[in-house]
Amino acid sequence: MLPLPPLSPAETLVDHGPKKLSLARRLILLAMFCLAQFLDSFNNSALFSAIPRLEVSMGMTESQSTWIISAFQLTFASFLLISGRISDVYNPKSVFIGGVSGLGVISLCAGFVNDTILVIVLRALSGIASSMTIPSALILLVNVFPEPLEQARAIGLFGGCGSVANILGLVISAMFVEWASYHWVFWFVAIVAVPVALACVFIIPPEISKTTDNLEPAVAKWKSLDLIAVSILTVALILFIFAVTSGSTDGWPSAIVLVPLIISILMVIGFFYWETLIPVDKAAIPPRTWFYHNFSILFAVALLPYLWWSTVFTIFTTLWQNVFEWSVISLAVHMFPIGIMAFAMSFTGLLSRIFSPKWIILTGLSFCMIATVLLALGGGEPQDYWSYILPAFALGSAGAMLTYTHTKPSEHGGSHEFYGRAATFWFLFALVSIQFISVSIFYDRSTDHTPQPKHGNPVNPAQLSTHLDQKLSQCEQ
Repeated sequence: MLPLPPLSPAETLVDHGPKKLSLARRLILLAMFCLAQFLDSFNNSALFSAIPRLEVSMGMTESQSTWIISAFQLTFASFLLISGRISDVYNPKSVFIGGVSGLGVISLCAGFVNDTILVIVLRALSGIASSMTIPSALILLVNVFPEPLEQARAIGLFGGCGSVANILGLVISAMFVEWASYHWVFWFVAIVAVPVALACVFIIPPEISKTTDNLEPAVAKWKSLDLIAVSILTVALILFIFAVTSGSTDGWPSAIVLVPLIISILMVIGFFYWETLIPVDKAAIPPRTWFYHNFSILFAVALLPYLWWSTVFTIFTTLWQNVFEWSVISLAVHMFPIGIMAFAMSFTGLLSRIFSPKWIILTGLSFCMIATVLLALGGGEPQDYWSYILPAFALGSAGAMLTYTHTKPSEHGGSHEFYGRAATFWFLFALVSIQFISVSIFYDRSTDHTPQPKHGNPVNPAQLSTHLDQKLSQCEQ
């Protein structure tokens, strides 16, 4: 019998014909992965409703209450890269279960804490735990649904659950804050996360989490993590998010904002330089990655949905609660259409089988542009909700989700004026317009329906080493 050909680094053992899981088990696994995605987004949005009660209960300053939200976002974003690499090299099942269980335990502890600093620390740890669940869940999800059509549906549902959770987080949190206690916002996460982690210990089969990377010896795994590059990028992201978050409270010209901002930019440059100095198979982001078809333009466009939703979310939660004194329940109900539309549009990933992704992305960006103009033109008053805000929520969420599936604002003139918020939306509109023009010009449609390249396949130009990679190989020899 001839030996099987070696697996490429990106391939899993499930690609070579293990027993297919039953439909019921695959659906249960999909539900578990979606619940993890739901909890991550829930953690990001739920505390917006609880912040006023937290401020009163713990005597927080405005800067401290900002860090209740930012601490989670900061560590979540900073540790995504290393979490993804660990999931590739080690066992994604273990990483996923560790992330979900860690999130549950940390949230359980946070519900009993009444100290500001300790809550912020626990929120930061929650971000690390959450970052472990996304890359590992995607690896497992792709292996559970290897067929392209089923895979597209599963990934669409997975992404849609995150969008819905952003809004349901407000609704569930609002009910807890209004009728019970803000402590239940944390305990709710623990109540869901701990059973999910325990269930996944038994229902995730070991064969779907095996790759050639995680079959290597432990020493080889450790050496392949590129810890220096990941550390540089992690610190850079922490400093960058700290600077951006502090800008609204400490002032953009202040040293506490400018110094970490400049250092973070220099460290990002250092990260990309370091990636050119090490072997391609060990680099966290090999230089040739940027030369893959349409990678750079899609990388930039992929950031838009989160930027659009975060901007809209932050502006209207503060405007409606702090200025117009809406209850948290009323706020959540008025924001709910965003989640409904985003969830409905999460299944549009299948459209790429009929239309070119370029035109789908451009359609999504067009929707975002129209929605952003409506938000900027609306006066921000409650009576503008039906004529400007609700249509903008529907169009913008649809556009952001189309884009996603295929790839403290300034307040001038007093807190009741809308000028600063409108300026934010005009800035967002300009950014969306730039991306629309970039996709129109730089997106190459010729590779839309070609198979994705396999690592190590020399006949595919997308996988050919760059000139720098070749020089490095010669140096190693």
